[in-house]
Order: sequence, then structure tokens, then C-alpha cells
Amino acid sequence: MNGKIELLEKINIPADLRRLPQEDLEGVCAELRQFIIDILSRNPGHLGASLGTVELTVALHYVFNTPFDRIVWDVGHQAYGHKILTGRRERFNTLRHLGGISGFPNPGESEYDAFIAGHASNSISAALGISTASELQNDADRHVVAVIGDGAMTGGLAFEGLNNASNNPNNLLIILNDNDMAIDQNVGGISRYLVDITTSQTYNKMRYDLYRMMRKMNLITEDRRENILRFNNSLKALISKQHNLFEGFSIRYFGPVDGHDVMDLVQKLNDIKEMKGPKLLHIKTQKGKGFKPAEDSATEWHAPGKFDKETGKRIFSVDLNQPQLYQDVFGHTLVELAERDKRVVGVTPAMPTGCSMCFMMKRFPERAFDVGIAEGHAVTFSAGLAKEGMIPFCNIYSSFMQRAYDEVIHDAALQKLHIVFCLDRAGLVGEDGATHQGVFDLAYMRPVPNLTIVSPINEVDLRNLMYTGYQDDAGTFVIRYPRGKGELYDWQQPLQILPVGKGRKLREGKDVAVLSIGPIGNEVKKAIEMIVEDSPSVAHYDMIYLKPIDEDILHEVGERFKNIITVENGVRSGGLGGAIAEFMTENGYTPKIKRIGVPDKFIEHGTIPELFKICEMDVESIFRSINNISLV
Repeated sequence: MNGKIELLEKINIPADLRRLPQEDLEGVCAELRQFIIDILSRNPGHLGASLGTVELTVALHYVFNTPFDRIVWDVGHQAYGHKILTGRRERFNTLRHLGGISGFPNPGESEYDAFIAGHASNSISAALGISTASELQNDADRHVVAVIGDGAMTGGLAFEGLNNASNNPNNLLIILNDNDMAIDQNVGGISRYLVDITTSQTYNKMRYDLYRMMRKMNLITEDRRENILRFNNSLKALISKQHNLFEGFSIRYFGPVDGHDVMDLVQKLNDIKEMKGPKLLHIKTQKGKGFKPAEDSATEWHAPGKFDKETGKRIFSVDLNQPQLYQDVFGHTLVELAERDKRVVGVTPAMPTGCSMCFMMKRFPERAFDVGIAEGHAVTFSAGLAKEGMIPFCNIYSSFMQRAYDEVIHDAALQKLHIVFCLDRAGLVGEDGATHQGVFDLAYMRPVPNLTIVSPINEVDLRNLMYTGYQDDAGTFVIRYPRGKGELYDWQQPLQILPVGKGRKLREGKDVAVLSIGPIGNEVKKAIEMIVEDSPSVAHYDMIYLKPIDEDILHEVGERFKNIITVENGVRSGGLGGAIAEFMTENGYTPKIKRIGVPDKFIEHGTIPELFKICEMDVESIFRSINNISLV
């Protein structure tokens, strides 16, 4: 690191921070911000969000007695500064590396991480549970803070927690980090005046004394107290000419305040932290604060990869002769289908660039919908579109689709609606780790009636499966594919329908049958090519469809082979291997079956090759499994 971190080097745990004089906090923020920039310029991670919460992070750990007091972060993209201040500064350069620190808060990594944070919108509910538990366990002096970004507020779970917080006795503090949605407009002097008045200790002591007196006189009941809170919030909105989403809740609302004024944040947090009952502090921040390129382009600098910290130029190591990304194949093919048929629409929960639906948004903006971080809504919204004759392509990352499972069953499959669900980032995803590994979808989708479940081995098959799912009789169609580049250069071939429920034989053999699904089949191809002549003769089948599965292939395999290996980039339990084992048992076949896939444990962060090796899904491990099989 080039910049000096004289103050930061004194801080190994937050207690060290709290020993500093308050006038040093601005210097701590400056060093912390530069430290994040320095490390992430060489070791890619989520830059913009964490730069935006530097002052908030410092203020929180300065005011609250962590780890006894709990800070629950919503999505770990904001929490890099938190990690650095809580004993992980020296290891921060291992961020997202195999064996290094996680990109998200994780209680298994540090006692300062109060709750895991990989999927958005869970902080309020989790923090409310922690706060309620503290009350029940006589730890009423414990403070609990939920830090939620404005993007996460679009998730339904956030509002469920918010609603419940207004009804249950608790002293929860919710901090809304508003850096994009502009839930409230800061109108200047009158707003600042109201914030100063309503957060002041003098005002709130007078307010509380008056409340106690009126309680004794039976002039206020709990029901009336909630009505008064609502009235106060509405009155403040009327006077300040501001309106916010929280007026209807019985939660005390403060803000908006400048989230980059650390001294003022410390004062505000000290003023309100002892207040009884749930409260919400609304802060205004800027993504990428302190690094101009990130300030100017929040989306591009959300996770920019390597960059030159001096010039702000991103460093790309792109080989133009590489195959196309699966995401881009999806995006371009969606546009192609939309050009054919005005019924085709695109839906994504806040990932238009990541999933490449941005191409559709540019070409047909009126038929492409970013619904925000709201996966359940994305599914049911798509169901409503389909019910009235549209053909929605709903693109959701595999691990995020877990949050919409009920909607898939109840709102889509039960009604046999024509929706094409595209599960991006399926399989092991790498550095984002356990919270983002998309390894469960084959297993959790397979039991649901009325679903067709497929996975392409390459980009041409992705296009063809999208075209197959587009057909009017396709029903509820699920396509899963991984992050990153495919296999082919000549992928933009004429669209064809792939017969539903039919796989394909890629290679003849007589000793061992390997059955794979999806792009992992390319690893199988490479492994089989390593087999020498006097080793097992290997047949390879690309199943394509998990459901309906190709029973003709399975009968052929069951009759001809005593040794079967299944390979899938997903959990071994319940997916392709499970389906084949069930079929063989139910039809009286008795082969030896080895299932290759993700074992029954959560897989942490690392590169894809590293994780494949750990799960014995890499080419060499597949080769060993085939070559070492005991022929019977």
C-alpha cells in the first residue's frame, strides 16, 4: 500500500477505535477508504458500496460497544470497512480467495459478524430476532442495529420485518443507507433543523417525560401511542414537504442526514441510541464515495475487477478470441426472439447488466422490466404477464431463485403458465462463496409438477432451448446455465427446437456409461479423451433434460451397463444422479452408480477450478473416477 495508514494501524479491533479522540475519526475514514481502494485495485471485489459506507462504519463502531452490541449488515457489499476494523485488516488481501476471508459477513469468520449477509433484505428480520432475544434473555442493554441499503428495501422480506418491528416490543435501530433510490429528497435547511431537533437528547427526554406522565393519567394507551407516532411522522413530512415510505409504520423516523459526515453521524447515533422502541435513521450516501470513477458510474464500479487506482482505468485481460459469455448469448437471443414476436418480454430482479437483459432494455425498453431486488415478485409478475398471453423470459440467478420457490410452485407451475425461467449463475460460482453457489436448483425444481427442466451443454443449445421454451406449448420451462464463457466460437446458428425429454448420445462405449447434464459435460468429454486404449470403454450421454428425463436412454443404459457415473454441476442429492438412481431402482436395474457433483456441504469461496477440484468435478478427478472404476 502506498498511502499511510498511521491511524488505521492502531485499530486491530473496534475497542481501539473507541479509544481515539473524536477529532481523529475523519482521518480514520480517509485512511480506511484509501486502504479499500488500494487492496481492491489489485484484488477484485465489490468496491462502490463499501466506499459509500466508510463514515457510517466508523461511526457505528465508535458509538456502539461491538461485538456485545450487534450490527447486522444487509448484503456484505457494504461491509468491507467493517471487516477491516474488526481484526481482519492484515488478511484483507485474501478477500474472496480460497482459504481467505469471505466477501460477506459470516459469524463463522468473526464474532463481529452478527448474521450472515449474502442475499438482500434479511437484515431487519434478523436484527429484530436478535433484539427480541436480547430482551427475553435480560440483555436489554444490548443495542441492535440493522444496516439496510435502499436497493434491499425493494425486497418483500424487508417490509415484513419492518411491519413486525412496529408491533413487537424492541429497541431496534434500522439505518437506511440511501444511495440510489432517493426515497426522500433532502430539502435543505428546514430538514436539517427538524433532524437536529428530533434527535436531540433534550427534546427526547422532554418527550419521554411527557409520555410517562400521560400514561400515568391514562391519557395514552399502546394503541394510542402508535397513532401518535404515525401522526408525528406525518406532521414532520407535512412541515418539511417530504414524504417517505415509513410514515405508515409505528416507527420513529429520523432523517435524512448526510451519511458522509462522520462527526454528525456520531452525534446522531449517540442521541438516539438509548431511545426506547424501534427507530429508523435515514442517511444519504454516494456509492463509490472518494473515488471519482466509481462516483461517476456506480453500476460499472459495483464490482469493477482490477483497476489502476491512480488513473481510474479498469484493467481488462480479455482475449477477443474467447467464446461468448453465456449471459451475452442469452441477451442477444432474447432480443432475437423479441424481434420475432411482440409477446416476448423480459423480467429481471435488479440484474439487467449481470444477466445481459440490458440488450433487451436497449432494443425494446417497453418490454423489459427490472423489478428491483424482489425475486418473488419477479416470478408472480411474470405469471400475471403469462396469464394474459405474453411470453415472459424471467432471468433470476440460481441462488436468488431460492427466494421465490413458493411463487414458482403456486403461481407458475400450478397454473401451467407459459414462462421461461432462465437461471443464470447456476452451479458453482466461485469467489462469492456459499451464499451465492447456484447448486440447489436441479434438486429443488425437480419435484415440482408441470415443470420442464433443462441445461445446455453449450451456447448453441442455450439458444435452441430458449427457442424451445418460447414455443406456445412449452408450459413452465426452466433453463439453467453457468456464469462465464461458453465453449463455441460459432454460436449464432439458426434456431432449432430440441425435442422435449430427449437427450443425445455423444460417444459409444461398452463398459461404463457417463450421464451428464449441462456444460459440465464438456469436462466429461475432456476426461474421456484421456482414457487410454486398455482402460474402460466409455459411453457418454448428454441428458439435456432433467425433467422429463429421457427414459429411452435410461432403459438403454440400464440394460447395457453395470457401471454408471452421473456428473452434474449441482448437489449430488436430488438432482440428475438422484433421478437416475430412482429410475434404475424402480425399473429393476441394478448397476453400480457413482454420482459426481457437489457434496452435502456448503462450498466456500475460491476460483471455479479450485472449487471443482475440491468437489472432484474437475477433468482430472472425473478421469480418475472413470479409470478407477471396478468393472463388474
